[in-house]
Amino acid sequence: MISFFTDLFTGLWTNVLTQPTTQLVAMLLPLAILARWWRTTPSIWLALTFAALMPVPVIAILLADATSLLIPILVMIALAAGIGIFSFIQFVAYAAGWDRFQLKAVPFGKRIWLGLSAMALLSICILVVFATVGNSLTWIAWVLVGLNLVIALVAAIDLASLPNAKDFQVERETSRIASLLKKQKVVLTITYKGPLALHMFVRDDVPQQFQAVPEQFSLNADPRSRTTVHYEMEPTERGSFTLDQVFLQVDSRLRFWKKIVKLPCHVAINVYPDMKQLAEYALLARTNRLSLVGVRRTRKVGQDHDFERLRDYTRDDNYKHIDWRSTARRRRLTVREFQTSQSQRIIFMVDCGRMMTNQADGISLLDHAFNAMLMLSYVALRQGDSVGAILFSDRVHKYVPPKSGANHMNHLLHASYDQFPNLVESRYDEAFMHLRTNCRKRSLVVLISNVIDEVNSHQIEQYLSTLVGRHLPLGVLLRDHRLFDAAENEKPYGPELFRAAAAAEILTWRHHVLTDLSHKGVLALDVFPEDLTANLVNQYLEIKARHLL
Repeated sequence: MISFFTDLFTGLWTNVLTQPTTQLVAMLLPLAILARWWRTTPSIWLALTFAALMPVPVIAILLADATSLLIPILVMIALAAGIGIFSFIQFVAYAAGWDRFQLKAVPFGKRIWLGLSAMALLSICILVVFATVGNSLTWIAWVLVGLNLVIALVAAIDLASLPNAKDFQVERETSRIASLLKKQKVVLTITYKGPLALHMFVRDDVPQQFQAVPEQFSLNADPRSRTTVHYEMEPTERGSFTLDQVFLQVDSRLRFWKKIVKLPCHVAINVYPDMKQLAEYALLARTNRLSLVGVRRTRKVGQDHDFERLRDYTRDDNYKHIDWRSTARRRRLTVREFQTSQSQRIIFMVDCGRMMTNQADGISLLDHAFNAMLMLSYVALRQGDSVGAILFSDRVHKYVPPKSGANHMNHLLHASYDQFPNLVESRYDEAFMHLRTNCRKRSLVVLISNVIDEVNSHQIEQYLSTLVGRHLPLGVLLRDHRLFDAAENEKPYGPELFRAAAAAEILTWRHHVLTDLSHKGVLALDVFPEDLTANLVNQYLEIKARHLL
């Protein structure tokens, strides 16, 4: 029985274990299984060490006669020299900042390239020694085998120093409501309960539609400590998003191993159109600096003469409107209200079809339309008007009935935050039929859309002109920067000449569309998307001042 196992071991050693590939697999396989069991990854330095030392005993064992393997040794020396020269060139390129010589396809830093150069030089030296001395150094192979086993043992002990997920706890503090393209602060608090100090990288589960600055943190955590990090994220799309977990990459004590720890931390964030502009507008209005956002002062006709009624004083009323006689009689502050502050109605009709898919300043035309709609709604609600909205594309997506009061802003926000431009043809007939059915009182109807062809322009002109008399229609058409930039080219040449001519023809046709709308009694506003908010508010204030409603 003993002789059987002896013969089996001798056969395995002679036919299997003396093969270079088999020895590499035999030494790496236990570490790979251990790493898989612990769900960790070896560092690049541990991998480079094994890659440099493991082939050495295999080569020494095979070198019973060095002269017969001279050609393979020379090939290996040439290969190691090539790798070393290339790695050293990459190290110099990264250290000197020569971008044209850097290999961007491989995500290595200058330290990794320098380590590869050193390993290649060590391999060349060992191969040269074996090629010159031959089999007299075969005993070195067993020394190197022992060295590899020691390194493997140290790596296995270092693997045990990695903490578990239960040693960590994370908390995330941030607002559940965000504004489009507005930075929002996030605070992460990581609690570490382990007994050993460690180094780790922290990265939050930020959705793809957000931009985080910074994206990752490098921290040194003391035993049983708590660490807080701050970063800002900026949403680039509207909608509802979730942050489900926080990722930690922890290093072992000797930095031989890396482990990814996923800590659950669920937070739902709703990204609305730009709401911070409302707070900025309120602040500027209180300090009489609305000109900073492009809002002009409009003289209100009949403000001091057309008395309407008496009402109780509110915090935002002007002191000069207080009626002191009525106040003394009622023993309550009473103000005079004039005709210009009477409640009126505004209906927004926002096109969510293919015309609004273009982008300006990093967001779509529809996002610009919603920002302007919410700003004007805020201004109108503060003045006591009622605001409603119809959002449509090939069908009517949302309808918000006209109402007044500050709380009505929440209904407009919830109706618009999850609406996105669709690559479909807009059905103006269904949208205006819905308006005719549900909005019978005279209102300011604001249609926000875009025109790029005659079919849509005819529909917009036809349906807006039918509202004249019953309602006050206002058509808002958004401009395209590319058309105006091409038409305003001072010295077009070659293909740019034809592009400028085509753009000029489209702009001339667009001007005719706006002129036809004005001749039919439709108010028209032709602006760039980023200038829409201020121009729309100014148009509304002018309509209020002239009593067009």
